[in-house]
Amino acid sequence: MKKRFFALFLACIMVLAALTCTSLAETTGETEGVQASEEFYAKADLSILKGKKLGITIQSLQNAYWAGVMTALQECLDAAGAEATIVACNDSSATQIGQIENFISAGCDLIMVHPSDAAAVEDVCAQAREKGIKVMCWDDPMENTDANWILNNHYLGNAIGQLAGDFINEHYSADNKAEVIVIGYPQTKILLEREEGILEGMKEVADGKYEVVANQAGIIASDAQTAVETVLQAHPNAKVVTGIGAGAMIGADEALNIYTEGKIPEDMGVFTTDVTKQQLEQLMDETYPAKGIIGFEGSDEDTARCCASMYALIFADNVGAQNVFRNVTRITPETVERIMAGMK
Repeated sequence: MKKRFFALFLACIMVLAALTCTSLAETTGETEGVQASEEFYAKADLSILKGKKLGITIQSLQNAYWAGVMTALQECLDAAGAEATIVACNDSSATQIGQIENFISAGCDLIMVHPSDAAAVEDVCAQAREKGIKVMCWDDPMENTDANWILNNHYLGNAIGQLAGDFINEHYSADNKAEVIVIGYPQTKILLEREEGILEGMKEVADGKYEVVANQAGIIASDAQTAVETVLQAHPNAKVVTGIGAGAMIGADEALNIYTEGKIPEDMGVFTTDVTKQQLEQLMDETYPAKGIIGFEGSDEDTARCCASMYALIFADNVGAQNVFRNVTRITPETVERIMAGMK
């Protein structure tokens, strides 16, 4: 298969490029929080991180998105002179509680938790704060934190659905409806919220021009690929796939690439979220049907820089509210090279 390769260099210090972002707070009517923006992160002085001891515990490092972002975050924090330890709990709340307890014992200045179960770590995070340790949560609106860096997952799904809806409007009509496969993962609450948002977004933009022929679970690429291959047996004209994460895009892309022998028709497209290097490579490769990703801050380096900025703002007592809403942005073949330059 043909792939377009290029070599670009990007310094560790991220350039917060002008991306088309939509305010989650404005869209959802959320008032209890602040909306992140270029100006918001620009307030941060990363020199405040020098000499700080940071403990970071996340759900998993097996996921390509998290592996890339955490690699970039470690590099960014090293460059700022912070002493950072990043560990994964492998989706075990008991393990994560023990990791936070170890960070408390080690005298960390700040602990960031990406919780396996937010309710399960509330008490131990309260213990950390009682000892004067700053606490930040990534993804959940926890109570016992100094700041929560969060997404509205329903709106994120809505943005995916609208992106797919725009594509459907371009290639299909009420007399020639798109057959759509939705790859979700209803076992996880936030991913169910994304799936519901996808369905809502498509309906808002392209109502009457498509039919959802299958809803399949597929959080990892191999499961998504199998799901799409199975659906194609019953619905050989299904050409649009929407999904809740990187695995959905990677797996659907492989299934459709094989199905079409790499000859992707113009009216075939895959739309998901997350930002991994493999997704971006497929977005750049005409033998795959990937057409759009709803990303967050941008590349791995973009997200890492924004996360480090959150730490600096917390230390400076300059966050402005406990809840900080992250922006989302469309990544398309026209914008992909800028994002690819900052991937790990």
